[in-house]
Amino acid sequence: MIGRGTGVRVYLASGVTDMRKGIAGLAALAQDVPGQKSSGGAVFAFRDRRGDRIRLLYWDGQGFCLYDKVLERGRFPWPMRGDGAVRLTAAQLAMLWEGIDWRRPNRGAPPARVG
Repeated sequence: MIGRGTGVRVYLASGVTDMRKGIAGLAALAQDVPGQKSSGGAVFAFRDRRGDRIRLLYWDGQGFCLYDKVLERGRFPWPMRGDGAVRLTAAQLAMLWEGIDWRRPNRGAPPARVG
């Protein structure tokens, strides 16, 4: 399980990441996020070049957890600007993990007026 409650910090590594990297390599990339340590309880997300695979790196207090997901169809929405990280909320992370475009979620129609 990732994080405790909705206050988890989530950082997306902009651009593409070499998915041949393991936990140590991804943790080293996570160190590039200003003011964050890879073992500080934040979730770090990385995407491959094709866009159909993401990896989440998380320190659970005892060791690193590496979550990997590959879509059979489609691509994960991702910021492609050069370098740096983008901050997400826990809700946006949940949408990303499900393959939903967290940048433009379909919120549906507002509730109808009763009465």
